[in-house]
Amino acid sequence: MTEKELLAVACEQFLGKNVQDIKNVVLQTLEGHLRSILGTLTVEQIYQDRDQFAKLVREVAAPDVGRMGIEILSFTIKDVYDKVDYLSSLGKTQTAVVQRDADIGVAEAERDAGIREAECKKEMLDVKFMADTKIADSKRAFELQKSAFSEEVNIKTAEAQLAYELQGAREQQKIRQEEIEIEVVQRKKQIAVEEQEILRTDKELIATVRRPAEAEAHRIQEIAEGEKVKQVLLAQAEAEKIRKIGEAEAAVIEAMGKAEAERMKLKAQAYQKYGDSAKMALVLEALPQIAAKVAAPLSKVDEIVVLSGDNNKVTSEVNRLLAELPASVHALTGVDLSKIPLIKKATGAQV
Repeated sequence: MTEKELLAVACEQFLGKNVQDIKNVVLQTLEGHLRSILGTLTVEQIYQDRDQFAKLVREVAAPDVGRMGIEILSFTIKDVYDKVDYLSSLGKTQTAVVQRDADIGVAEAERDAGIREAECKKEMLDVKFMADTKIADSKRAFELQKSAFSEEVNIKTAEAQLAYELQGAREQQKIRQEEIEIEVVQRKKQIAVEEQEILRTDKELIATVRRPAEAEAHRIQEIAEGEKVKQVLLAQAEAEKIRKIGEAEAAVIEAMGKAEAERMKLKAQAYQKYGDSAKMALVLEALPQIAAKVAAPLSKVDEIVVLSGDNNKVTSEVNRLLAELPASVHALTGVDLSKIPLIKKATGAQV
């Protein structure tokens, strides 16, 4: 035992002894109590009720071994036997009785089983016949009921098919009506969308074409107005410039006229002072220039061919031109070259 007081008792009883000595003490104690208990029981009680015998031994021996610090945890009777085979004889008699009873029981069981088997077979046949009859009746009733059900099912099927077709036609009509309503709604929505699209397009045209066109027209008008103002201003400036230039040129011309008049006045005074000699000198100075102007177109001619076979005629033409020269000069300048002796002599000579 592990309790402190009982452990001290066990130490007092077995200290210094080995395990085998301890086993011998315990075994002798249990054998003594076993013999005392055997004296109170019959052989049959000991042989037939070993558990009760072991229980008595544990109850009687536990206090004694407990005072030695030992606890009996388990105690079992392994076997009960004797040297004169008394216990085995009891077993044989009991075995024979048991065997007899077993054989009787087997015979009775077989008899009862045979009777019961026959009864069961009869009941089985009766039940089978009744079952077959009921099966036939049930089958006939089933076939009749099946035919009735089939007829009813066919009728219901036909009615259901007809009702299905009618309902299908109604549903198709409803669906078509719904489709028409949907098409009408869609058409209305499409018309509304188209109207919105027209408004949007109109607004877009206004925003992208008309307004830009108006803006462009306004811009062009503004540019035109500006160009007009610019042209007016330019024209006014040009007119002012022309006026200024005209005034300047007029002033220059006036100044040049005054200068030329003064020069001519001085020339006239000089001519008046010097008389015909001055005029003659002026004409003579101008004659080369007049001849150059007259001959200018002929300067572009490479050669002149006179178609005439008479040399005297050419000479006469030259003489004629020279004879007409004083008249031309007189018409241009008012100076009569024929009155000048040198010129008169020259014009009268032969060239």
